[in-house]
Amino acid sequence: MSLIPKKGTIFVVDDDEAVRDSLQWLLEGKDYRVRCYDSAENFLARYDSREVACLVVDIRMTGMSGLELQDRLIELSSPLPIVFITGHGDVPMAVNSMKKGAMDFIQKPFDETALVALIDRMLDHAKISFASAQASASRDALLGKLTSREAQVLERIVAGRLNKQIADDLGISIKTVEAHRANIMEKLSANTVADLLKIALKN
Repeated sequence: MSLIPKKGTIFVVDDDEAVRDSLQWLLEGKDYRVRCYDSAENFLARYDSREVACLVVDIRMTGMSGLELQDRLIELSSPLPIVFITGHGDVPMAVNSMKKGAMDFIQKPFDETALVALIDRMLDHAKISFASAQASASRDALLGKLTSREAQVLERIVAGRLNKQIADDLGISIKTVEAHRANIMEKLSANTVADLLKIALKN
């Protein structure tokens, strides 16, 4: 039997030790990997955005609140799915958090079955979000290899401009455009160019 949890990583951030212990016991019993933090600050100090995971966080905590942590993760462009733990009076705040992208909120005391089902949905969402973020980062890294002129040519290729039109736009010869196109294809994969074209068509 494997000692590695099968279902993914759950970050639990709550300044109430009893709540952390309860969630850790419940989720580890369901074969999740659980990492607990007693503050948002401690979580941020150790957070690795490359890990596929989801976050369960209390709205009200001493120091940085759960909502402030959400804002910080948004600033970091983190793909981490979030669910908030709330007391009865926090429901309006939790609804506001969902407008900012939180997946859901759960009220104390927890319904264990509903919580586990929610965690499963969050991890499914996390896998998709993290794959998309990785693909985007990979594209950005490849695009960073282009010269400014190659980037200008690529922008027009993606916009559907023909070589002659690109040459006119940039005041260069068609042969120079062709040379830039060849350099672009050498530096970027065909799939990357195709992805950029798809993004342009969606927009």
